[in-house]
Amino acid sequence: MPTVFERLLAGELPCAPVSDDDLVFAFMDAGQVNDGHVIVATKRPCATLMDATEAEAAALMRAARRIAIAVDAAFAPAGVTILQANRAAGFQTVPHLHLHVLPRHDGDGVTLGWPRREPGLERLQALAARLKPHLAAG
Repeated sequence: MPTVFERLLAGELPCAPVSDDDLVFAFMDAGQVNDGHVIVATKRPCATLMDATEAEAAALMRAARRIAIAVDAAFAPAGVTILQANRAAGFQTVPHLHLHVLPRHDGDGVTLGWPRREPGLERLQALAARLKPHLAAG
């Protein structure tokens, strides 16, 4: 079953497009948190960042940067949050790789928070060592 983003890209559903290139497309989020809230999604229906090619991931971030600059100029927000989530436990709601370019204002009600843990340097070094063998494969 196609995702809502695939249906938007195919023209099956209406949207307000912002930009488009070979790998990604961007459109205004129908659930605007603040004016200027844009979704940037891959054209190929990959579910998560881990499923994307390096070219798709790079194109996603290049587009997000261009759009963030435009949002900053057009809407003059106090800040901009770029949010990308993977899988339900990571707060992903549409199983199609995308990110949010979200203009932010003081008191806008948006929260991003998690408990801070400080495991110490030895534990951090052990965690880093677990990652290193997997980095070359990416």
